[in-house]
Parts: sequence; C-alpha cells; structure tokens
Amino acid sequence: MIEVYTDGAASGNPGNSGAGIYIKASGNIYEYSFPLGILSNHEAEFEAVLKALQICKERFPDEILSFRSDSRIVVDVVEKDFTKNQTFLPYLEKIRTEASAFPHFFIKWIPEKKNNHADQLARKAIHMQQ
Repeated sequence: MIEVYTDGAASGNPGNSGAGIYIKASGNIYEYSFPLGILSNHEAEFEAVLKALQICKERFPDEILSFRSDSRIVVDVVEKDFTKNQTFLPYLEKIRTEASAFPHFFIKWIPEKKNNHADQLARKAIHMQQ
C-alpha cells in the first residue's frame, strides 16, 4: 500500500498557490512541489490530489493507494462522491477518473499537524513563483 499525503496552499485567496505531495512507498520517500499559479486554497487542495494521482499512475500502477489530506472539503467531496459546488465538480470528475485506474483508492482526513511534510512542500511551491 502506498501512503500519499497531499496539501494545497495559496498566498491570498485566490493567490499564488502550490501543491505539496509526500509519498511513502516500500520504505522510500518521494517529495514533490508543484507551483499552480493563481487559485483559491480549496482549488489548490484538489489540484494536489490530482497531481498525486498522476504521479502514482506513473510510478505505482496497480498499487493500493491510501491518501491523507487536511482539507475536510476535499475529503468529504471525494468520499461522498458528490458536490453541488460547480467549481469543485470538475475536480471530482477528474479525481474519480484517475482513481479508477487503481484497485483501491482511499482518502481520509488528518489534522494539519500530521501533514507537515506536504504543507512545507506546498509552501515551497508558492515561493518558487515569487
């Protein structure tokens, strides 16, 4: 099973944003920072999940994925597989499509203090744009 920690951050809301992804797989650690341009914080959180799914598709095909995020909105939308928010709907559809490539995809909410690595990576991505 692959453990994936994701975080999105924005400097301003909306503002320069970034995605941080921290992956634990077979005793190895993988870290990624992606500058995302001008997005809201919530959009950056969704983008982080999408980027992580794309990385996993490339590096860990056919693995069981266990995602963790400190964004209640992202976790709730993905777990319930539903949103009325028209901004979030395209993200949900993309996440649904990407996740379907794996035998199992789980996402759970964790407190911010347990997501430090991904948070630092997301902030690093913001600074890459300034």
